[in-house]
Amino acid sequence: MEGVGGGGGGAQFNPRTVEEVFRDFQGRRAGMIKALTTEVEEFYQQCDPEKENLCLYGSPNEQWEVNLPAEEVPPELPEPALGINFARDGMQEKDWLSLVAVHSDAWLLAVAFYFGARFGFDKADRKRLFNMINDLPTIFEVVTGAPKKQGKEKSSVSNHSSNKSKSNSRVRESQVKYSKASQPKDEDEDFDEEDDEHGDTLCGACGENYASDEFWICCDLCEKWFHGKCVKITPARAEHIKQYKCPTCSNKRARV
Repeated sequence: MEGVGGGGGGAQFNPRTVEEVFRDFQGRRAGMIKALTTEVEEFYQQCDPEKENLCLYGSPNEQWEVNLPAEEVPPELPEPALGINFARDGMQEKDWLSLVAVHSDAWLLAVAFYFGARFGFDKADRKRLFNMINDLPTIFEVVTGAPKKQGKEKSSVSNHSSNKSKSNSRVRESQVKYSKASQPKDEDEDFDEEDDEHGDTLCGACGENYASDEFWICCDLCEKWFHGKCVKITPARAEHIKQYKCPTCSNKRARV
């Protein structure tokens, strides 16, 4: 049975087919995404820089673990990036999480192709496995909200002035403010009017004024505007939000 080193995730099962290796990949990926998104506070606390070299492990049962590397050399499985905790307090949190995400993506591929090599996947099997993996967003893309293809944000900007679908344009038209500099030249006049209209708008989080070179988003419930950076929403992520609720409104609903 295959397990991750240093107790990171424990022994689970021994994937031998392309489908089994892909399920193993999905489980480990889901666990690591939890650590870097929904359970990030717990993950952050466990990565104490005062501790020894630590690694982030994902296990096939969609759990994650911060643990020491395997004592055996070579280990049962490829090891994740070593010492992720040391850089925690020396970087901006979002940059540190992004860096851990990149190394997590690399580890997942290493584990998947380790199984492929160990159980003799041929060229066709390796290609099929890679294509299955590549259909999923990377952990880095999930954590940062980065679009999978370049130009996605540009298309959202062009849709900002389009009124083809009221339901699909809710975020783009009434919630999201884009930089005037990123708009086509023939729309400059419209954005001059918007600057005048929103010049006195204050961010509901930091209280600072609206500026045309910053990304803003509006809460559908309280209708307050926020800097995207203050509520950790990127333009790419806003593309997929049907109804945005600010942290305050989200907390109110949770308490109810």
